[in-house]
Amino acid sequence: MGKIIAIANQKGGVGKTTTSVNLAASLGVLEKKVLLIDADPQANASSGLGVDVDAVELGTYQVLEHTISAKEAIVSTTSPNVDLIPAHIDLVAIEIELVDKQNREYMLQKSIMDIKDDYDYILIDCAPSLGLITLNSLVAADSVIIPIQCEYFALEGLGKLLNTIKSVQKIHNPNLDIEGLLLTMFDSRLRLSNQVVDEVRKHFSSMVFDTIIRRNTRLGEAPSYGESIIAYDATSKGAVNYLNLAQELLKKNA
Repeated sequence: MGKIIAIANQKGGVGKTTTSVNLAASLGVLEKKVLLIDADPQANASSGLGVDVDAVELGTYQVLEHTISAKEAIVSTTSPNVDLIPAHIDLVAIEIELVDKQNREYMLQKSIMDIKDDYDYILIDCAPSLGLITLNSLVAADSVIIPIQCEYFALEGLGKLLNTIKSVQKIHNPNLDIEGLLLTMFDSRLRLSNQVVDEVRKHFSSMVFDTIIRRNTRLGEAPSYGESIIAYDATSKGAVNYLNLAQELLKKNA
């Protein structure tokens, strides 16, 4: 049975989508069958894997609406062993449309039940908010990876996210685990980056991944070519970091 991992942080620009796309690609290269669900209306994970977002007709929106099955929304990608449920800007409307629905927090969980066994890992790229789409993602997930940027405001909002996770555990999904906190955009030349790493490790110790994602130009360039860092430049620091993260994740779940 596949493991469902949400990649979440309500703070924008912390490397959620970069992590979703490149962790999926790295797990694929390590011969795991992966499904990436784009649950962000900005649809950056979809375009980051080479999908023309404007041409998406079936995706996360229709899956959450239950007008199609999750299986019908799956598209294959050029990344080995990686499939995708793409997003489109119309996903913005789902927050309003689900408000009156009964069991609105369980829409995604119900939809992906029948495909869970088809994959080793299902990753969900969450929107930078704690709205209904992110709530659906946390309810559907077995665990959550929280990317934290190595910058001054890194820990701001983390408490809010951890409280949201606690209330999801309490009310909707008692089995939800924190897979780990992932330090991203690390620059070893900056004293501040090193301070953030020390601070996070001091407060959260065993919850923090050993792997740190370093700032890397190639990592920033890859999405503009619709490719993961593995396909764009497999020898870059970014590719090595994400492959290490994938191996650490597999070891943890062995």
